[in-house]
Amino acid sequence: MRKHVLSVLVENQSGVLSRISGLFSRRGYNIHSLSVGETEDPTISRMTIVVEEDQQTLEQIKKQLNKLIDVIKIIELRSDTAVYRELALIKVRTDKDTRAEVIGVANIFRARIIDVDIDCVMIEATGDQSKLTALINMLEPYGLKEVIRTGITALERGDTELKSE
Repeated sequence: MRKHVLSVLVENQSGVLSRISGLFSRRGYNIHSLSVGETEDPTISRMTIVVEEDQQTLEQIKKQLNKLIDVIKIIELRSDTAVYRELALIKVRTDKDTRAEVIGVANIFRARIIDVDIDCVMIEATGDQSKLTALINMLEPYGLKEVIRTGITALERGDTELKSE
């Protein structure tokens, strides 16, 4: 099994996410990560769905998704022809002695400090999954209070576009 990233154009209507996630749960497929957002056309949303499945199961997933009325188009994005990114918000314990060190670690990863409190800082970081994992691992010794990651979002490189036409 390997990780597959699907880019799915769907109608931007209520219930679409529920129908798609329901399809996955009914069939026993696991969604590794999911991100959804409106496209340049407000009537269409793009879903980036990451699954870890064999090729045969992946083909079944695509066929099942294509049966849904709300699904407009599906493509698989490969790492050599697409850009994958993820966002993480990380809240780290700090005190007057460790705050500068934590900020230094964030700077090494080109992350931003977006909130500072007496006993913690919140860091915003974007990048590929391995970069965010490395940042989190470096911050762990200071004490992670909370971590949230968006999951992968991706676009094909170059002038290739995923359009509904």
